[in-house]
Amino acid sequence: MPIEITVPQLGESIVEATVGRWRKREGDTVTAGEPLVELETDKVNIEVTAPSDGALTSILKREGETVGVNETLAQLSAGQAETTASAQPTAQPAAAAAAGSNGATTTAKAPAPMAADIATSEPEPADGARATPLARRIAAERQVDLQAVNGTGAGGKVTQDDVEAYLVGHTAPVAAPAASAAPTITPAPAPGPARSAAPQTLTPPTPSVPLVVEAQREERVRMSRRRQTIAKRLVEAQHSAAMLTTFNEIDMSAVMEVRKRRRDLFKERYGVSLGYMSFFTKAVVGALKAFPRLNAEIQGDEMVLKRYYDIGIAVGVEEGLVVPVLRDADRLSFAEIERQIAVYADRARKNQLSLEEIRGGTFTISNGGTYGSLLSTPILNGPQVGILGMHKIQERPIALNGAVVIHPMMYVALSYDHRIVDGTEAVRFLVRIKELVEDPESLLLEG
Repeated sequence: MPIEITVPQLGESIVEATVGRWRKREGDTVTAGEPLVELETDKVNIEVTAPSDGALTSILKREGETVGVNETLAQLSAGQAETTASAQPTAQPAAAAAAGSNGATTTAKAPAPMAADIATSEPEPADGARATPLARRIAAERQVDLQAVNGTGAGGKVTQDDVEAYLVGHTAPVAAPAASAAPTITPAPAPGPARSAAPQTLTPPTPSVPLVVEAQREERVRMSRRRQTIAKRLVEAQHSAAMLTTFNEIDMSAVMEVRKRRRDLFKERYGVSLGYMSFFTKAVVGALKAFPRLNAEIQGDEMVLKRYYDIGIAVGVEEGLVVPVLRDADRLSFAEIERQIAVYADRARKNQLSLEEIRGGTFTISNGGTYGSLLSTPILNGPQVGILGMHKIQERPIALNGAVVIHPMMYVALSYDHRIVDGTEAVRFLVRIKELVEDPESLLLEG
């Protein structure tokens, strides 16, 4: 009996996913625990692994399809037989070569348990070509003759990759048959006028060249489920909140001096670099304690004021920003903050963040300065009512004690929901962050 590979429980409030990249193809042998396919959800990507050793007999859900929890993705034939079967064509190369294409068909019908036998219970197609169900479906959709496709699967079976490779090699010259047919028709014994008329009908292959060139000027790429969710929530944030942004600038001289003095010792003692994010996280916590409504959310006609500080740290990955959360950031040391951020950044790049690691959050920090942004307006991460945007540190002339000096300066931006946060409150919140960062020793008192 084949084993069904199903969509696992995806987490709280997540009921469906999009099939991402298949790591294995039909006919491939797999081992227990080996990743088979990646599922994209609104928040994280989830790997579905093989429950046992065997062979992947059929893929039922293609990349890009939407699937629900417990829905069947593929079928796996478990046990040792499939491994032996997949090795059989290699063990008998001479017999396969002698049999030719007919021999391949005969081998597939042999009583020995081969990978071709377990692929599906569907009957062989009328043209006699042996292919996986997914390859047949793609071939039918794209009108591909399976007899013309070279099979690289077990026992010469045509796989999805074989059909796609055939399409790549036979897509561009589609417009060429008219031109290639010309030599067949022109030599016919006909009088001069008929000969001159034939080239006028058959000569124009030129329009086919612009068609191929035009087709390469655009590309359609499916938006990942995460990108779709990001787009949806950003629009919702713009429409559902009365969002405003206030700006300020921070002199980074004191923080940079502390980092310069303590960087090597910090790295040696804690095994992690001392970055800017720990200073800003501590400053945000201090400011939230002074202005608690920026650590709240709206539920109906009530404000929920939160007495804990779960700070989201936006991390950029290929598919967009993800926001893992530092739980109880007010209780974390500088080293613990830096260490946790480093772990989150690494897990985010590998698509290994869990749902728990990105759930919730009371306030968010986003650092566009890592990409060179000098100034921007961050968008709220609902249902939160505040987000701090950090930016690039740049040396600029400022007036200090009656003199013009050049200091490393950073613009910061606070976007807030004006429904519960007043403008004066937002301005003073940002000023408090400025005061704490420009006097790093005060961050110890806040902690």
